[in-house]
Amino acid sequence: MRWLVGWSSIAASFGTVGAVGAGGEGRTVQPVGSQLLWGDPDPLWAVGDWRPDEIRVIDVATPEGAPTARLAVLGCCGATDEQLRVGLLSARGGAMRHLTAWPGSYTAVVQIGRRITVAGDLAGARPVFHTPWANGTAYATAALPLADLIEAQLDIGHLAALLACPETPEALGDGTPYVGVKRVPPGHALILREGSREITGYEAVASLAVAAPQADPVHAVEGVRDALVEAVRARLTAPRHAPVTLPPDPGPVPGMGPAERRAARGAPVPGVGSDLSGGSASATLALLASGLPGLPGTLLGHGTEAGERLLAVTFNDLTTRGHEDELERARAIAANPRLHHVVVAAGEEALPYAALDSGPLTDEPAPSLVVSERHRRRLAAGSADHFVGHGARQVLDAHPARLADLLMDRRRRHIVRPLAALTKAEGPAARSLFVPLTLYRAARRLARTSYRTGLETAADRLPDANRYAPDLDTPADASLAALAWSRPGPAARWLTGEALAQVAVRLQEAAIRPTSVQRPGEARARAALARSAADHRILEQAAEVRSQRLHAPFLDNQVVRAARALPESLRVQPGARAAILRRVLGGAGIHDLPPGWGAPSQATSAVATRTGLRAALPELMALFDAPLLADAGLVEARVVRKALRAASEGEPLPLDGLADLASTELWLRRLLARRGTCWTGTAAPRQRAVAGGVVPAGRTLQP
Repeated sequence: MRWLVGWSSIAASFGTVGAVGAGGEGRTVQPVGSQLLWGDPDPLWAVGDWRPDEIRVIDVATPEGAPTARLAVLGCCGATDEQLRVGLLSARGGAMRHLTAWPGSYTAVVQIGRRITVAGDLAGARPVFHTPWANGTAYATAALPLADLIEAQLDIGHLAALLACPETPEALGDGTPYVGVKRVPPGHALILREGSREITGYEAVASLAVAAPQADPVHAVEGVRDALVEAVRARLTAPRHAPVTLPPDPGPVPGMGPAERRAARGAPVPGVGSDLSGGSASATLALLASGLPGLPGTLLGHGTEAGERLLAVTFNDLTTRGHEDELERARAIAANPRLHHVVVAAGEEALPYAALDSGPLTDEPAPSLVVSERHRRRLAAGSADHFVGHGARQVLDAHPARLADLLMDRRRRHIVRPLAALTKAEGPAARSLFVPLTLYRAARRLARTSYRTGLETAADRLPDANRYAPDLDTPADASLAALAWSRPGPAARWLTGEALAQVAVRLQEAAIRPTSVQRPGEARARAALARSAADHRILEQAAEVRSQRLHAPFLDNQVVRAARALPESLRVQPGARAAILRRVLGGAGIHDLPPGWGAPSQATSAVATRTGLRAALPELMALFDAPLLADAGLVEARVVRKALRAASEGEPLPLDGLADLASTELWLRRLLARRGTCWTGTAAPRQRAVAGGVVPAGRTLQP
């Protein structure tokens, strides 16, 4: 786990490296295992196993007596040193957006005198957190260290909102699972001036009164292509890193090759690799990374490094059937001579819910905790720099609520094809004849529903979440349920009435709060992207392989911006994501794609989840025998155990909701078993985070 942390205070000097307590006396404190980037009066540290090229600090010479100007960029950034200097000089005037426009995924921290600006990303994969501390404000890219710093307790209300409405920013607010630790929203920056804080957005907000000009689809797709190519190029031009020294290879093992033995010892392969699941997102990244032209030191201007082949990893789940087409597509793509294909086969040991008793403590709970072992086995066979296609669906696909945006712009003809596609997906059933009319009415109702009315309606219905729980058996049902300003999450049906009532109050308060309201489709799409990016961030921590870096170019700022420029009429068309990525590859000179390119694969994932739930049922029943969630008043243990047993027997229950409950309970138990703190020094906190919120003897969670 890697993070940065710093603070800003009213005091002009702290002595060495430290802070000033509430009483005014100096207190030395610093994070464990940290690297100081700059010192007092507003220190900044990098904590964790950062690579040398992932930390870049630029200082600009200023006239005598002028404020200090310096910039720290942490992560993978494709900007040159000269571009960073130009950006820092521009930032002295207060501009922020250009600091987020370089290729790659990174966090930028600018210090101009006593003013500090920390810019978060657009998707939410690199968030920024802050909390009041020592007559000032402390900030970090992880919430747990700040919770340790102020000895925070658990925020039970936030956990309830995370389970009840995970894709509703109005319910979650700017909170975290820790009381007093706040999150900077995606697309915003945190500005500190001598302890005071300000949060401001750096993206332009579209007007609701006038429709945005219709973008040219050709130029918009070209923008996505250029952004995605630059994102991949930024990773390929970065210095190569070999894994740390491992125990010696024990020698040949029957049935295991060198790659499998290396993965068993816990180290990735040196070089660059990529997922190759057979889907369009991972295949696009693998093909771009293996054949991207114009890189220095390559043969004929193609490939990664000279003579190097890109490692493509395909996961083969032996416990399920129905993914043979994906494997065939992966094999056809891997026939490229610039790819070295590795198939990782796994059985029940890699199903969802496997190895729940192992795994690290993550910054926050997320559904990816129950599938971390599954991903870890695949990633262990990958490379030191590994591409993944996470976020492509949320970045490129159109959320169903965008149908309402089209109606608001009076573009009714553009919704004909998506309605026809949903009708076809419904099958020959008699109700499929009414699907177009039903969806059209729902989209028109959403287009005519104001932001305040939509949230108030959601708040009124939330206490009866079980009654209003939608049936998501078909794509049309899922689209119909998504046509709302806010809807309950899949785990809401199992929460207690008191927990749902607390979340309903949050929605009612948000409804009357002044805000810059977006269009319903755009707002829902951004919320879904933030949810996906947060889950990817926690997956990086839960399935972390030593010396490996996961790269998700679809979550980069410049790719997200380019995708938002796509016209809605293009995004809502059936198969839009596959068509866009096909044109991206065509623009990069890659045209030969296997049959079935872009076919959906969600059904196979649901089968694997249900199979894993059935195999891990005894462990899950033990997990919810006396759950901490019940001690907090969020669920009733008996109700959850009944739902787990019913789902394992094949009853059509929302499996995502059960994954949310299991991952949150698992995270709470790991937090309870945690020892130590993130801080050291003469005045370091004497308790770990939420030490007062969880009492093992009495098993009590204090709200």
